[in-house]
Amino acid sequence: MASSAASLSNSGLSKFAQATDLRKRLWFTIGALIVFRLLSHVPLPGIDPRALAQLYQTTQGGVLDFFNTFSGGSLQRMSLIALGVMPYITASIVVQLSTSLSPKLAAIKKEGESGRKKLNQYTRYGTVFLTAIQGYFIAVGLESWGAAQGMSAVVQPGMLFRVACVISLIGGTMFLMWLGEQITSRGIGNGVSLIIMAGIVSQLPRAIVNLFEGARSGSMSPVAILVILVLVLALVAFICFMERAQRRVLIQYPKRQTARGMMQADKSHLPLKINTAGVIPPIFASSLLLMPLTVVQFAGQRVAGESKWGDFVLTVTSALQHGSPLYISLYAAGIIFFSFFYTAVVFNPEETAENLKRYGGFIPGIRPGKNTEVYLDYVLTRITVIGAAYLTLICLVPEFLTLRMGISLALGGTSLLIVVNVTMDTVTQIQSHLLAHQYGDLIKKAKLKGARTR
Repeated sequence: MASSAASLSNSGLSKFAQATDLRKRLWFTIGALIVFRLLSHVPLPGIDPRALAQLYQTTQGGVLDFFNTFSGGSLQRMSLIALGVMPYITASIVVQLSTSLSPKLAAIKKEGESGRKKLNQYTRYGTVFLTAIQGYFIAVGLESWGAAQGMSAVVQPGMLFRVACVISLIGGTMFLMWLGEQITSRGIGNGVSLIIMAGIVSQLPRAIVNLFEGARSGSMSPVAILVILVLVLALVAFICFMERAQRRVLIQYPKRQTARGMMQADKSHLPLKINTAGVIPPIFASSLLLMPLTVVQFAGQRVAGESKWGDFVLTVTSALQHGSPLYISLYAAGIIFFSFFYTAVVFNPEETAENLKRYGGFIPGIRPGKNTEVYLDYVLTRITVIGAAYLTLICLVPEFLTLRMGISLALGGTSLLIVVNVTMDTVTQIQSHLLAHQYGDLIKKAKLKGARTR
């Protein structure tokens, strides 16, 4: 006969059917993601779709192509949500970094719930500001490209189109930000992360069709396709293992006197993730490398080649194409740099050591205070080396395939990291809801039994 603990941990489909609140949350999340996908097909006012398709073909390989993956093709179609939630993510990162660099913002962060609301408000202001700037440059870029190519992607260029474009993009981005907050509070998982994952996953069917179409046409061998599929599965398994990997630092608390006598000393663990920086380093490194290429593409190669400086810029950007040795080297260096930088911002050994000392905790063999801070910084540096190497390997495998085999993968390392991480977090939250539902059933049964015995 199975024990109650074993039956409690059994979260099967039968328990899922009884969890009414969980089903409502899942349906709300699915409905919100459907709204997101519908909005990705609503174009900006004043855009010529046929000319826009030619524009996207000329800008492939730049930062537009990179962000288009995260927006689920919205940037390619220049929809109302063309920028997606990337301005919100950028503003969140800037605010988070500022809290570590600015004493004033650090004091606001320590105020608790009220401080968190203030920082969220600053993030919203930053989102509007970044969206307005990016929207204006997109509008100007569309108009300038049309003038250079002899055909316009904009029906009526001018200030009216620029204003309408900026207002529409701000409205679309702010709506996505609100939709993500609603998913977080009323649905399952992190709303913004789910929106990004939905955009990435929406590109997979086309990539799979193109892959098998290449095998049918003879441009790719069946062995190469099999190798790619096996490699993707191996990368997914490796990402799952590394994202769960932790370095647990033993924390011991002194013995406490109670009414029954002396208790044993309490022990706990301080979990340090191997990949503390998450997916931030690949995103930052990709953006910095692809930005010069995109600037030249927007300005037009005709203008860039009119001077010696323009020739130099064209030479550099051609060397920074996807799969080139220079691009791979700089990409790896950027990932390693941002892994250490962002880890130092997220985890503060001095603050952690001070909190442990305040509550009486200590690491066995290490004196509290400054020695604990030095030890935590030493451990964090060692595991960050492993985390940076892991991120570099995951992100460079698609680039290596592009260089050696001439295969362009739609699902790159950064996209694969996001999809796997969000899926793991969402499944964990679903299991938590099922477990809470089972606990609620046990409590109800216990109350009913108690009422009958009386």
